[in-house]
Amino acid sequence: MRCFCKRVAAVLAILLLTLCFRCVGEETAYEGPSLFTAKAEAAFWDGWFEETPAELSFDDMYAGSSSLGLELSDRLQGLAGKRVHMTGFMAPPLTPTIQFFVLTREPMAICPFCSTDADWPDNIVVVRVEEPVTALPYDRPIEVTGQLSLGTAVDEETGFVSLVRIAADSLQEAQ
Repeated sequence: MRCFCKRVAAVLAILLLTLCFRCVGEETAYEGPSLFTAKAEAAFWDGWFEETPAELSFDDMYAGSSSLGLELSDRLQGLAGKRVHMTGFMAPPLTPTIQFFVLTREPMAICPFCSTDADWPDNIVVVRVEEPVTALPYDRPIEVTGQLSLGTAVDEETGFVSLVRIAADSLQEAQ
């Protein structure tokens, strides 16, 4: 309710500013809204319709497993294609600068790709980033927000197979 009231107040303030600036603008030859008003309106509307990400935890991912493999939970399937927020640890990546990394429930001390006997968890999420990022410390939790996608996918460059992915639009150390 508090967020809604702030938004209504912001809309009223922008409308009032628009009217004031347009009245001032009538004395000059300029017909359009002021640069200030245009920027304020754009900044306000950019966040207005943004979907609030759903919280997703590693416990929400699977309903079980069978001889056919892991069974995705109803909650996870219901979030497919939507924005989610998830906290976990970055597994050591293949290279220092990366386009994707693996988010795990527990911190991992070794690169899972570099050792054949590594205990690779079954509940991982591949996180894709638009711009390459430098690997974050593996012992500190990170927060990822982005669009969730499900289904088997193979990374063309590395051959890495994933079942659950997030196309990240936000990545930061957890507070």
